[in-house]
Amino acid sequence: MDTVALERRISRAFARAITDFGMLADGDRVMVCVSGGKDSYVMLDRFRELQKKAPVRFELKVVNVDQGHPGYPGHLLTDYMAAEGYDFTMVKEDTYSIVTEKIPEGKTFCSLCSRLRRGILYRMARELGCTKIALGHHRDDVLQTLLLNLFFAGQLAAMPPVMVSQEGQVVIRPLLYCAEEDLSAYAREKAFPILPCDLCGSQEMLQRKVVGRMLDDLEAKTPGTKQIMLAALQNVRPSHLLDKGLWKQLGLEAASEVAAGEALVSASRLLQGSA
Repeated sequence: MDTVALERRISRAFARAITDFGMLADGDRVMVCVSGGKDSYVMLDRFRELQKKAPVRFELKVVNVDQGHPGYPGHLLTDYMAAEGYDFTMVKEDTYSIVTEKIPEGKTFCSLCSRLRRGILYRMARELGCTKIALGHHRDDVLQTLLLNLFFAGQLAAMPPVMVSQEGQVVIRPLLYCAEEDLSAYAREKAFPILPCDLCGSQEMLQRKVVGRMLDDLEAKTPGTKQIMLAALQNVRPSHLLDKGLWKQLGLEAASEVAAGEALVSASRLLQGSA
């Protein structure tokens, strides 16, 4: 494996996402949320490298939430952060008991578990005075969310690169252009101490895993499919969708500008045809 090329590819994708969506400003204090998984380790690693080269100055505060899962090896993360000299905080909150009490046996825990964790992270960002909250979602997460919303929620939506919470906190996703396979390979090369999630990782029939396998199958049969899908999210034609609210905003004039050369039937002609 060409490790130099791999690192360069990830770094370029990381920096491009930050630039494209204005994720960093001078003087930012970024709370980097590290779960102990490969993606958040790579994100933290790239943030530290970017600090050396970026034209803006920013601080890093690293936060992990120990949610009380049985056997959670949090010491591996604590030892790593100390050895690397990161400004690190581990928050211990027993959300495990809440999740296992509220969710019936056989149902997936992810939704409630992540919602509880998100509330803890928002609180920590306020306490630490952080201006940005960085999450480690990558390209494959974005595409999986798109399909989950499409298939199971009846919505055409993915993950926003930048989001402002109801509390006014800014959430950024700087890995959104990065391929999961690249992040996995880089994490192996760097030998990050990966912490498994035994609570949800054992639930094999999660809908996200189903659509993830679907995407992997498409990529195997037609290489480049995932990148094309990501490009589609950056090339949206609102006038070609069926959202009535959008049509009220855009009007037929806007629609005709989007699809240059296509003949649109005006509302008056439609009414004449139905008479």
